[in-house]
Amino acid sequence: MSTMQEIEDEIVEDFNLFDGWEEKYQYIIELGQKLPALEEQYKSDEYKIKGCQSSVWLHGEEREGKLFFEADSDSTFVKGEIALLINVLSGQPAEEILNAKLEFIDKIGLRQHIAVTRANGLSSMIKQMKTYAFAASNHSKQI
Repeated sequence: MSTMQEIEDEIVEDFNLFDGWEEKYQYIIELGQKLPALEEQYKSDEYKIKGCQSSVWLHGEEREGKLFFEADSDSTFVKGEIALLINVLSGQPAEEILNAKLEFIDKIGLRQHIAVTRANGLSSMIKQMKTYAFAASNHSKQI
């Protein structure tokens, strides 16, 4: 499995292949369309991320010391944003997720090319993923 930095570098390289933001938006939407379907049991308020204008449901699960995420959204673009985050963070150890700076987001210019409400939603998604990592990290220390 690739490290988070390697995955982030690949994402930046992929985005550098596009000429403009219209193509980048389309690529983000396509990433969301490739996201596996989230089981219906996780599409409840318990898994809904607060602070997103669109509905986003996120489920995290720890297996063998690593966190795995799955998600869905009612917005095709937001689903693509969460797919980007899942590509980087899913399958990584909780401690690494907690310390992740996710610099690829600024390197590809995503934050600068989305509305403030979407940027706030993106931050909420990251915060929720780090909350899962914090919980998993504390759980591991108690064992």
